[in-house]
Amino acid sequence: MRTNLMNTQTKIASMLIVAFLAIIMLFSGWVYLSIPGFLHDYYYDVLEIRALAAGKMELDKDERGLNDLRSVFSEKLMHEQDYFFKIDVAKDYRQEADSLDIPLSFFEAVLSEHNARHQDNQLFYVGIVYSSKQGDYIVISQAQDYFEENFVAYLKKTLVAAIIIAFCVSLFIAVYYSRYIFKPLREITEKVQQISSENLHLRLDSRNSNDEMDELIHTFNDMLNRIETAFETQNNFISNASHELRTPLTAIIGEADVVLSKERTAKEYVESIKIMLEEAEKLDAKTNALLSLAQTGFNGKIQRFERLRIDQLIWDVKNTVEKLNPESNLHIDMSLLPEDPTKLKIRGNEQLLHLALANIIANACKYSNNRKVSVSLGASDDHVVIVVKDRGIGIPPDELKYIYDPFFRASNTKNYAGYGIGLPLTRNIIKMHQGKISVSSLQDGGTTVQLTIPAWRRNAE
Repeated sequence: MRTNLMNTQTKIASMLIVAFLAIIMLFSGWVYLSIPGFLHDYYYDVLEIRALAAGKMELDKDERGLNDLRSVFSEKLMHEQDYFFKIDVAKDYRQEADSLDIPLSFFEAVLSEHNARHQDNQLFYVGIVYSSKQGDYIVISQAQDYFEENFVAYLKKTLVAAIIIAFCVSLFIAVYYSRYIFKPLREITEKVQQISSENLHLRLDSRNSNDEMDELIHTFNDMLNRIETAFETQNNFISNASHELRTPLTAIIGEADVVLSKERTAKEYVESIKIMLEEAEKLDAKTNALLSLAQTGFNGKIQRFERLRIDQLIWDVKNTVEKLNPESNLHIDMSLLPEDPTKLKIRGNEQLLHLALANIIANACKYSNNRKVSVSLGASDDHVVIVVKDRGIGIPPDELKYIYDPFFRASNTKNYAGYGIGLPLTRNIIKMHQGKISVSSLQDGGTTVQLTIPAWRRNAE
């Protein structure tokens, strides 16, 4: 894992370096390619000014502007030459073009546009039409651009140095940044590697930064909470199941050993067989409960679902519970029933829902010592809600999280018969019907169970 983390860190650092260098190279290339064009235009402008100045000095003999022009001509350009040609309409200037080794089109452009530019290797030419006291002239200034050559060479060295420096800086930034980004991940990895099945209570420390890393830490901690709960549930199930199944088996084996230890009377044989039969029936009941719990853990596609009236089902469950426990004190509250009776319809399996409701209501009667148990029924456009409330012994607060574990029974239920299968079985059945179950309880203050099942309209076939 650490090797993979380092590889990812190296990849990110490399990507940052490549991206940064690509930007620098593109920018440098743009500068290197655009500077010569800019210098050419600048040099042509300089030559054009010098051509105008040369016309003033040589053709007009402008004494007033000589002082200003001296500043322009204070430094001679390399291979600088000025040429003056009087404009003659009948002349074609071919001879002059050949003498200067420039194309005739240059002269034609000067005459038509009053301005022309030409480059021959390192020599630059600028031609203008100058109207002097002596007449109109073509003034041509020629010079070699030594400045561009030196400047481009200097620019090339500067850009190469800048790219090298940028590479070093980007390398440092990329490595530092990638290490900074992956530091929390390395810490998370090291902490997670310390967590095993023996110390599932350990958790990652929150950074309180409200960023992606903090979200990742919370996600890990939530996952560890679920894993720890699953481990505890599994251990609970194995411990309780083995105890619940071993007890009747031990009783059967022990009673059989006692009977076979010596000759018995017929009455003693009958009594022993009765004891073994009772224990076998307990074992059979627990095995069937486990089987029912396993079956309801599936997605329910093999079960037959149909439209049911939940109020009718509750009255059927009430009759069943009262037959099993005539002393029960059940009160059905229908005050919240909707005016539209179709809202009470759900889509479900009648036998399974009957079993789930019977488990909840029978437990409420049993653990409330047959005091009043109220069953309230309400409905909305989307859901049907059933609330079962008793005034019984309740559940200790620290044991509420185990109530859905198979075979788990609260510490205050030792005087009550049961196997600890009813509530897990009910939850599985409600889940099969895409519903929800919630349990709230106060020790010695009663328990409230709320079942929420989607209405038939929402689950229409």
